[in-house]
Amino acid sequence: MSKWIENKEGMRVLLMGNEAIVRGALEAGVHVAAGYPGTPSSEIIENLSKVARERHLYVEWSTNEKISLEVAAAASFAGLRAICPMKQNGVNVASDFLLHLAGSGTRGGLVLVSCDDPGALSSANEGESRHFARMIEIPLLEPGDFQEAKDMTRWAFELSEEIKNIVMVRSVTRLSHASGSVRLGKLPEKKGTAEFRFQGPFLNPDTGPVSSMPVAYHHDLQHKKLDRVRELFEESPFNTYEGPEKPELLVITSSACTLYCREALNLLGLKDRVGLLKLGTTWPLPPKLVKSYLAKAGKILIVEEVISFLEDSVKILAAEQAAEIGIKTFYGKNDGSIPMIGELNPDLVAAGLSKIMGVPYLSMDGAYEKEAQEAAGSLAPGRELNFCPGCPHRASFWSIHKALQLDNRQGFVCGDIGCYSLGALPAGFQSVKIAHAMGSGLGLACGFGKLGDFGMDQPTIAVCGDSTFFHAVLPALVNAIHQEAATLLIILDNSGTAMTGFQPHPGLPINAVGQEAPKVDIARVCEAMGAKVVIRDPFNLEETRATINALLEQGGVKVLILRQICALSPEKKGKEDYRMQIDESRCLGDECGCNHLCTRIFRCPGLIWDKGTKKSRIDEVICVGCGVCADICPNGAIMREEPVSL
Repeated sequence: MSKWIENKEGMRVLLMGNEAIVRGALEAGVHVAAGYPGTPSSEIIENLSKVARERHLYVEWSTNEKISLEVAAAASFAGLRAICPMKQNGVNVASDFLLHLAGSGTRGGLVLVSCDDPGALSSANEGESRHFARMIEIPLLEPGDFQEAKDMTRWAFELSEEIKNIVMVRSVTRLSHASGSVRLGKLPEKKGTAEFRFQGPFLNPDTGPVSSMPVAYHHDLQHKKLDRVRELFEESPFNTYEGPEKPELLVITSSACTLYCREALNLLGLKDRVGLLKLGTTWPLPPKLVKSYLAKAGKILIVEEVISFLEDSVKILAAEQAAEIGIKTFYGKNDGSIPMIGELNPDLVAAGLSKIMGVPYLSMDGAYEKEAQEAAGSLAPGRELNFCPGCPHRASFWSIHKALQLDNRQGFVCGDIGCYSLGALPAGFQSVKIAHAMGSGLGLACGFGKLGDFGMDQPTIAVCGDSTFFHAVLPALVNAIHQEAATLLIILDNSGTAMTGFQPHPGLPINAVGQEAPKVDIARVCEAMGAKVVIRDPFNLEETRATINALLEQGGVKVLILRQICALSPEKKGKEDYRMQIDESRCLGDECGCNHLCTRIFRCPGLIWDKGTKKSRIDEVICVGCGVCADICPNGAIMREEPVSL
């Protein structure tokens, strides 16, 4: 039996933060879960899908975060409990519906889990989702450890039902992906029954139609709900204090920063001089509770990741209470005590504390640090960001790069978010020259494609993945066709949401729980919109290159689907198309005019430049036998052989 559904109340288990959130949702009796893959949130839907049958859940990977929130909200309107996890960028996507949802209110408990990524460890930005809670005026909870990740998620459903509105639980990468001890609670036995009731009076929150209108009425009601939230937050066990009764400095923090603060205070030996107020309910703040602790100290340090949010809220509250609690000196983001960007750690918090408290702290001896850096530079092998061995994206960008060179009109690629973002680096032959959000590649190409009247004759190519096509590219494609933009969309179809773990999407005949599902054909969708569609295998380099050049010569919107399954996908992994070998008699190494093109430019990790023999060789451990490198060797030294069946 899975540890997520073991009904052993009181048992301690080791859970990853996202697993703790899953367990909390199950203990709350969640019925519906919907999301879109995005690190660091993906494991929540993945793990719920694994227990969907046993726990009688409906679980889906939606086509984007806005739709996933709408699916979850429908369950709430029908009286069921629902959860909707997403990464920080997803909150942007969902925010239009979220704004209306906060106005209309909810029925069954509805929890939005936002997993932020301070330091952008797996993102193209380190955007903040907390500000959405304040802007949209919904409660925000931030667990400080793994037990709280479970307990807070469970309580969030109860809070949602008490105030009849959505509740946001915010995690961060270090909490979502690290593990800790969690004491299990009881799993409910009952099944949910769904019914959407709409026959009641228009403004009845339980039986009437659901709408954010009339806006003034619902907005006023929303503020009354927040007043109740403040009352509940005043007594919340998720807000704790540790330290002396009259601290010299009060540290206010939340989320994973709580762990960094505790460690920093231990490192500096300041536990008897500095107080630590950990807030789990970070918006709206519980004013009485925060005021009582602000009154204890003259100096306040706010520790949080990325831009100031908690700091701003505390300062506003302190200004409003200044007559009673006196003037305070604040430290944090704005005075530089805590970095404004990036992920925090105990060292960074200790450095800030040492300056404020006048306590010496040296995280690392300078001489040792210099020696370590020199050793890392000379002894550790260089590892540049690269596509995996056999990745079809390398072959695709090889052909795109060559086609643009042959076209010779200074053409460029508008990139998108996925593994293929590496197209901006040497791994992708630096083909991508501009990249922003999901779906923005084609949107930008639309814009560039309409600048012909201003003298721009550079061809533009937009690239996206198959999952991204459904997520955000469809509206851009409609726009490109309607506006008659001159552009080429290349869909890098590797049969899954590869970057986040091969979650299914509507282009595949399977759903989140492994059941057969109708497949939406990308090519037919594009053709139905009016685009010319061509499908090629990116491993056929010359045919792909020639097709791109031919399409660049044509007007209007063209779609080229480069279809080849990801080398790491469960269907492909371990299956070789070829056994690759180097004919050393043909590999001329430094004497060849190509100057070992295969390892210098093509850069597949399955190819190694042997400094001893001055020849290339195959790394048989990681080569997946795609066979593409045989087509880039000008001297025919790389050879394909049929794999031997054992």
